[in-house]
Amino acid sequence: MAATVTALQEEFAFSKLVAVVGVLADKDASSLLELLEPVADVVVVTRNSSPRAMPTAELAALAAEIFGEERVESADEMPDAIELAVALAEEDVPGELSGVGVLVTGSVVTVADARRLLKR
Repeated sequence: MAATVTALQEEFAFSKLVAVVGVLADKDASSLLELLEPVADVVVVTRNSSPRAMPTAELAALAAEIFGEERVESADEMPDAIELAVALAEEDVPGELSGVGVLVTGSVVTVADARRLLKR
């Protein structure tokens, strides 16, 4: 996550970034979220398709401790999480949407789930 955050800071100039995050239960979700917090305006937590996925409610509770409840949204299914993230990214942004972004991260499984959905 540190490399991702560095790349976001060096290569992109987002006026608003919404992160979709799903992690495996045996991973250090708190550290991942702590690294992501300075660059993400809002985080949408979700559950990926792995049987080892951290439950959405558990991840939301961790995220709320780090981001604050007002910056955390949740969706149990990946399609809903992506749809919510796009809506949040586009919300209350004056003018061009070129400075907004949605980042899907947290696990290789999470990213693979999103790729399958977005290729449709």
